Parts: sequence; structure tokens; C-alpha cells
Amino acid sequence: MAGEHTGADGPVRMSSWHEECGVFGIYAPGQDVARLAYYGLFALQHRGQESAGIAVANGRHIAVHKGMGLVAEVFNRDNLRALHGDVAIGHVRYSTTGASSLVNAQPLVFRYLRGMVAIAHNGNLTNASELRRELGASGSIFQSSTDSEIIVNLIARHSQEPVEAALLHCQEELRGAYSLVVMTEEQLIGVRDPHGVRPLCLGRMDGAWILASESCALDTLGADFVRDLEPGEIVIIDSRGVRSLQGPRVAHRAHCIFEYVYFARPDSILDGETVNLVRRELGRNLAREYRVAADAVIPVPDSGIAAAAGYAEVAGLPFVEGLMKNRYVGRTFIQPTQEMRDLGVRLKLNPIKPILKDKRVIIIDDSLVRGTTSRRIVAMLRQAGVREVHLLVASPPVLHPCYYGIDTSARGELIAARYPLEDIRRHVDADSLHYLSLEGLFRSVQRGMEDFCAACFTGSYPIPIPSPEEATKYSLEG
Repeated sequence: MAGEHTGADGPVRMSSWHEECGVFGIYAPGQDVARLAYYGLFALQHRGQESAGIAVANGRHIAVHKGMGLVAEVFNRDNLRALHGDVAIGHVRYSTTGASSLVNAQPLVFRYLRGMVAIAHNGNLTNASELRRELGASGSIFQSSTDSEIIVNLIARHSQEPVEAALLHCQEELRGAYSLVVMTEEQLIGVRDPHGVRPLCLGRMDGAWILASESCALDTLGADFVRDLEPGEIVIIDSRGVRSLQGPRVAHRAHCIFEYVYFARPDSILDGETVNLVRRELGRNLAREYRVAADAVIPVPDSGIAAAAGYAEVAGLPFVEGLMKNRYVGRTFIQPTQEMRDLGVRLKLNPIKPILKDKRVIIIDDSLVRGTTSRRIVAMLRQAGVREVHLLVASPPVLHPCYYGIDTSARGELIAARYPLEDIRRHVDADSLHYLSLEGLFRSVQRGMEDFCAACFTGSYPIPIPSPEEATKYSLEG
């Protein structure tokens, strides 16, 4: 999973860009928890498309099935029927270069002094190298390159105590972003990091309790949303019901703003903010900042749709679906190789030529990271006969890498970190290019800016990140 960071002395190898994932857990005695977890993961498929897994506990044992691919490719009627129990957790994963292997697929299942434990993790530990060296020096053995295995070893270090108490100790040692679903033979446990970077919510359905990365998974199952877990909170679900422990607190929350810009499903509600409404407001604020003479506004589907609708509303321009999306192709924002990214754009989007020919169009995208996708989309539009292409981006320039669980590339690959606006416009071959301002971004959410992590835009990291010197001492692929 090593990436590249441009420091004062040039590029240095780092292990800082991990996967954005989805986690799901359900406690439902007497119900088909494996099938319900399968549907829950289906709803979270957008958060990870390289591997999927489900683990089920029956009170005495934990069984797991996982594999590479989409949820529908990994699971079938037979392997789901083989997973019997009252509790289940599931995981979908999106890895970076070199990390796409079955050994890193989750949930991870281990046996320790108090029995069996399974874990699924969304996020990234910024002190993973330090913890792995420390644990290795005391005799721990690692089979994967995931941060999740570090957490399991920390749990085992406190095996004289119940797992929830062990997790409280873990929170004192972990730095970074993490939402966890943890399962013993009889319990389901959810954990959120003290800053609340990654989302995790609690739901209820017909006597069942559910934990999920996003509320859309609850909606899919017909469950009621109960609440989001608080930053630093540990929720324990078992035969005694639901109870909560509060771990470390910090002065300010740091919910990931990029969840609202791109990653989350538009029908999800994260920490009180409806993703679709935030994205519409991003588009409205973009229109308030930049008006362009054009005949139509078209979105880059799907995450640009709401912003484009908001822009068209304020600008008084027609909203037109000018690009058709092949919905059987995965996301192209984070593909493991450049060749795959290029091919993914051609497979994924196709312009509707009769609608676009001879038009001046404003195309709205959620973000501009490397510039590869935007360049190919503009080229497709010109080939379709579009007269003018004005690219407007419903977020500020991505200037800094994410260390908290989203693979936004090394800084050297972020086009806005390397080139001025006019050079980027020429590179993507647009007639004009505008980004939403940072102020416009924060005007689009209800909470104050102090409740969000926007480090990918600002470089202000709410949780300490590894120095280039520290990061070069250890590579997750080494």
C-alpha cells in the first residue's frame, strides 16, 4: 500500500494511502443474519469493489466467507446458507496499488485467550508503523498488511479483560481514523474514533440491531435509523440489549468533508447532514460564485448530479443528462493503475450526441484529482460535437493527500498541487475551469467548519500524521 509523498528533499516512499471501505454489523437472534448482511453490503458496495466478506457467530464459533470481487461475485446461495448464527459482520474494501489480495480481505477472524473475535475496519491508522514495530518486538505475528490486524493484536494484549474494556484501552493507543464493527461469539460491537472522521450509525429492525457505515444500508433492509455513533463511542449489543461506553474525547469533531463531496451515497444521512442536500447546495454555491454563458448544465454521473441540479436551479439554465453512465462498471476515482483508470472512463460514460451537438455546455463534476478523467470526458464531449465545454468543480482544489482512509493519491499526482489553474484548464482542454471556494464548501453544510476534516483541501490535519522520515522506516508491503 505504499504511496509517494513529496517532502522537502523530494519524493519519499510512504505507506499512507489506504482503502475507503464499508462496514456492516447485525445482531438478530433467530434471523438469517448472513442474508441480511449480504443485503447490507450490497447497499454499501459503492464504498469498496475489490473484496467482500461476511463473518457469522453462533454463540460458540465464528465462521467467515470472503473473496475478491463484488458482493454478488463473492456470495451465492450455497455459501450464504453455510453461515449460521445470530450475529454477523461484513466488509467491502477498496484497496490501493499492490494491496489487492485475499489475505487483506475482511472481516479478519482470530482466536485469542477469551475466544474468537472478528473485525471489520474502515479508515487508516496514522501510527500503524509505530504500533506494528512495537507489537512485533513483543512477539506478535502478522499475516496481512492491514491496520485491522494491529487492532486485533492490541485487543489480545488486554485479553484479561472483556473485549469492550480492551477496546477502550485500544483507543488510548490508536491514532488516526477508524470505524470498526467487532464481533465475538455472542456480541456485536461498534467503535468510532475520537474525532469521528469515518461514519458509523446504529439502526433497529424487528428486534434486530444494526451498525453500518451509512444509513442507506438501514434503508435497504427497512430498518429505522436510531442515531450516529458519537466520536470515541463504543456501542455493545448482546442479549442484555444495547449499552454504550464513551472513550477519549477531543475538543473538535473532524467528520470527513469528502464523504459529502463524493464517497457517500446521496440518499445517506451522515452526522445529521443529508448527502444529497449538501451536494445540491454545493452546486448552488458554485453558481453564486461563477456564472458562465451556456446552453445547458450537464452532470458527471452519479456524484455530480445533485450539484449540477443545484447549479442549474440558481443559474436558470436547463439541466440535461448529457452523459449516459454504464452502471455495471465500478468507480474510476481510485483505480489501482493509470491504464485501468483510463479504460474505466471509456467504459463508464458515453455522451448523448443529439442532445449535445453544437451546444455550449457547463459540465459539473464533484472533484478534480488527477485530471485524467476530466480530460477524457472533455475530449468525449468535443467528439460529440459540443461547441464549448466549461468545467466547473463542486469542491475546492485537492491539494494534499489524505492520511485517514481515502486513497487520494500522493501529492505529486494531485494536479492542483502541481499546476496553476490556467495550466490545468489547458491540460483538460476546457474552455473555462472553476472550482468552488473553500468558503462555498463550508456554506453548504449545516455544521460549522470546525466540525469537519478538510485536510485534502487545506493541508490542516486534525490528527497528527507520520513525518516522511518516520513513514520511510516501514512499508505495509515490506
